[in-house]
Amino acid sequence: MAKITNLRNLHFSPIINPLLELSTPIRVKSGLVATKMSNDLVDRSTGEQHTHALIHTLNIVDDAHFVKVFAEGIKQAFQLSRTEMRIFCLVLEVYEQEKMTGGFADSITLFWFNDTLNGQSVDMSDRTFQNGLKGLLNKDFLSPKVRDQYWVNPTLFFKGDRVAFVTEYRRKKITEQDRLESQGQQRLID
Repeated sequence: MAKITNLRNLHFSPIINPLLELSTPIRVKSGLVATKMSNDLVDRSTGEQHTHALIHTLNIVDDAHFVKVFAEGIKQAFQLSRTEMRIFCLVLEVYEQEKMTGGFADSITLFWFNDTLNGQSVDMSDRTFQNGLKGLLNKDFLSPKVRDQYWVNPTLFFKGDRVAFVTEYRRKKITEQDRLESQGQQRLID
């Protein structure tokens, strides 16, 4: 239930910021939103801890919408081309039919013959399929196991009911050279 604020009866807190320890998620139309300040991110190369603001949104969706959101999130995160996305969706369908061991299926069979994938017509040319498959191999979605069989990346293919896409935004550090160039000074060539 949304809280109703009466501006005439506000509870003031002149010494302590009550929002620093806020831990209750806020209900929105599609789910929940929670916020937190954290220094959990560690730069592996330097060991530095970085403080960041975390805004976590939880949306509850039906099965069909979940698959669409998942596929779209993968497309955005990995900047999949149209062809790579088509093959990813086909591979995802094949993966969904595989038997699980240890919580996931570790490999799949992609038998391509006469413009069909595993005997199912997919309305695509051999060249299109091969190009999309190469893209997924290059982006570590799949890895060759044996002819027509591929290991799957378990973080990109799973049969779970939850997925989180995390996007971190960092401010670009402006160097003195960048500042001078923005003011019209030309870069010196070495």
